[in-house]
Amino acid sequence: MSDSVNDVATPQKTGIPAWWVTIFLFWLGWIFMYADRTILNPVMGELEKEFSLTGTQLGILNSVFYFSYALLQVPAGVLGDKIGKKKVLVPGFLLFGAFTAVTGWAKSWTTLLFARVVTGAGEGTYYGPQYGLSSEQIPKKYRSLGSAIINSGMAFGIALGLMSSSWLVYDQGYSWRMPFYVMAIPSILTGLAIWFFIKEKKKAQISADGVPVKKGKLSDLLKNRNLLRVYLMVFCSLFGFFVILTWLPYYLQSERGIPGNETGFISSLVAWISIPGALLFSSISDRLGKRKPLILILVPLATLSLLSIVWMPSMTGVVIALCIYGLVGKLALDPVLVALVADSVDENNYSTAFGLFNFIGMSSSILAPIITGAARDITGSLASGFYLSAILLVIGLIGMLFLKEKKQSEVTQ
Repeated sequence: MSDSVNDVATPQKTGIPAWWVTIFLFWLGWIFMYADRTILNPVMGELEKEFSLTGTQLGILNSVFYFSYALLQVPAGVLGDKIGKKKVLVPGFLLFGAFTAVTGWAKSWTTLLFARVVTGAGEGTYYGPQYGLSSEQIPKKYRSLGSAIINSGMAFGIALGLMSSSWLVYDQGYSWRMPFYVMAIPSILTGLAIWFFIKEKKKAQISADGVPVKKGKLSDLLKNRNLLRVYLMVFCSLFGFFVILTWLPYYLQSERGIPGNETGFISSLVAWISIPGALLFSSISDRLGKRKPLILILVPLATLSLLSIVWMPSMTGVVIALCIYGLVGKLALDPVLVALVADSVDENNYSTAFGLFNFIGMSSSILAPIITGAARDITGSLASGFYLSAILLVIGLIGMLFLKEKKQSEVTQ
């Protein structure tokens, strides 16, 4: 296989490398996917009133979304490697865009629930095929940085969803349905743009030696010790992230005495500061040509920052700890782990490997909120959730100590 991927698709008319276009469109994809996930949160009170929902039912709306999202990760990845990544990604993306609008149209609790299940399933086709395509196209010497840029769309999407939903409903006076209609349009357009403008590399059927290319199996990935260590690390990393994402505002308000109108801004610092952190550390990773040294620095710092959120006596100290976590935590670590997955498998298995990677990681989104809540009921404080998150990071770090990695020769080209 050629080390160069520029021959995959470098548009001659514009002179813009195809992998730049790929990064931009996949960045947009994450923006609208995360915006869809967060436009619901500001208007939950409106849904509660209109449909006479309980707190449990409101929680179920998010739970069923993440359940169907996680459930589709591995099947979408496997199917992407077999029939083509765009053939899996784009229909799912269009489905999520359409059912974002259906969510706004829903006239009953049953329809609303169904719409969120299908929306989650549609988004579930994105991760594996997306990172499979981008890993094929982005030159290896820019792989971590390219993944970091794509990943930054998540932070922008979180902010876009929260701000647009609040502005449309509470400042402009529209119904809670309007944010879903508005967000559906650019989502569908982005899906169509991905289909028309992103080029997918044709799979070689015969190797350079004239031997038929053998496609790997899911079971083969589970025998890859490097991959298993990365999968353990991503689970441990995402657990702490989802503790922060789901419980931090409540923790700040109930145990730190911060007014409710300030908790949203303080909590958002993690997402915003992660953007420069991810770009910085991914660039360093690409220059080193190795991922492990950076992981061994980032994870201990993330562990200390999680503990400091609880330990710091003043609110200023808590804010500093949150900023440090944003700089070195999950969102900054993710691009390095994504690059490590791509380094560890053949490109014919990219989609499957990334689907499994995200399935294992996203299982934290189901477990972390529940386990943290149960721990609070037992201990009387949410601090136990942060301690558990730190312990898991240490476990992931121990796994990374046994990672075997060779320097990427492409970095020196």
